[in-house]
Amino acid sequence: MSSSSLGVLQDISFSFLFEWISTLSLVFGGCCSNALALEQLTSQYSNSGTLLTFCQFLLVSLYGLPKFVTLKPYPRLKPRRLPILPYLVQVLLFYGISLLNNAAFAYAIPMPVHIIFRSGGLVISMVLNWLLMGRRYINDCSEWDLRADKYFWTRRYTLMQVLSVLMVTAGVILTTVSASGSKPRSAISKARPGHESDSSLAYATGIAILTLALLLGGLLGIVSDKTREMYPATTPEKSAGQAKGDSLNKTAPWEESMFYLHFLAMPMFLFVRKDLVSQFRAINAGPRMEIPLPLPLRHLNSTVLLSPLAEPHASSSSDGLSIPAAYPPLLLNSITQLFCIAGVHRLTTRVSSLTVTLVLVIRKAVSLVISVLLFSAAGRAAAQDRQLEMWAGALLVFMGTVGYSLGTGQKTSIKDKTKTE
Repeated sequence: MSSSSLGVLQDISFSFLFEWISTLSLVFGGCCSNALALEQLTSQYSNSGTLLTFCQFLLVSLYGLPKFVTLKPYPRLKPRRLPILPYLVQVLLFYGISLLNNAAFAYAIPMPVHIIFRSGGLVISMVLNWLLMGRRYINDCSEWDLRADKYFWTRRYTLMQVLSVLMVTAGVILTTVSASGSKPRSAISKARPGHESDSSLAYATGIAILTLALLLGGLLGIVSDKTREMYPATTPEKSAGQAKGDSLNKTAPWEESMFYLHFLAMPMFLFVRKDLVSQFRAINAGPRMEIPLPLPLRHLNSTVLLSPLAEPHASSSSDGLSIPAAYPPLLLNSITQLFCIAGVHRLTTRVSSLTVTLVLVIRKAVSLVISVLLFSAAGRAAAQDRQLEMWAGALLVFMGTVGYSLGTGQKTSIKDKTKTE
């Protein structure tokens, strides 16, 4: 083999290795950091769910504006793969899911339960697909087609998939019950008479909120699948009023979907503007931290430019900038949300769906371990005897998720074999 061929192989190997390292860094670094920043913020400000959602949506929208908006000859959206109308139902569902998931922290839901409970979407997806899609298939069949062998195929699921979903269900229930006796986050609620019943009610409310979010997530998956079936085109189409010189938007489909799901939802935050203002004021009134400033910028600390960030009832240091301590985790959570989404979608374009599932299961396990080790010292002291239940539930959820993916692959291979025969 010539030296030039060896050089080409080395370049390909290094390029392949770099792509894998960067992709896994985005998945594990971005998603785990996102969960870490989320728990750091919600452990101090459990009622900041609406503000968290707003910051995430705002940053993703700002990130996508240069890619999906053109300013010449006048500001307008670039050509899209999908019209605006099919996005609206998905936007409503996605907006509601995001608000509910972040709002659940206000009801004494620990991060480990939050991680594991949200992994139970397989259960909801299977039930909704069977109810909505399976029943429609049965109604379209004649009476003769409803005999046992035909009815069996309307379920669409293999035995391994059904058993895996049952395993996930058992794991979610076990984890939920294991944390039901943990102490509430608020120290005030501990001092009130009957705080144990209040804590149980708050925890049950949080679980109900997460359950509703899972239901909406299952509906979102069905709506997304139907939208892709209705609009299978992979290239953007020009609208009737589009200028001839406009170039087609060459971004990936997932980038377009991510942008419009966040961007079109921004006006909806007007309905929760009072919550946004109150949560922002609560963060500003909380503990503060000093950020060291370079020497040329220290003088600006006392000027009007930085006065909104300065603490109103205390003199700021001339060597640094005083900001609310919640700002860094809030910003970090919003930025890492972008990294996490990009990493997951890059992973889906390089490997099979089973490998994606395995990587994401490992990522959730890492986030769970980090959460327990760094943030759950008080929770471990309060419920040491129930740690085994939580870990057993997590193991059931992760094993069920992997088993479901294996069952999906098995089902696909059976379909391919049937077609060839």
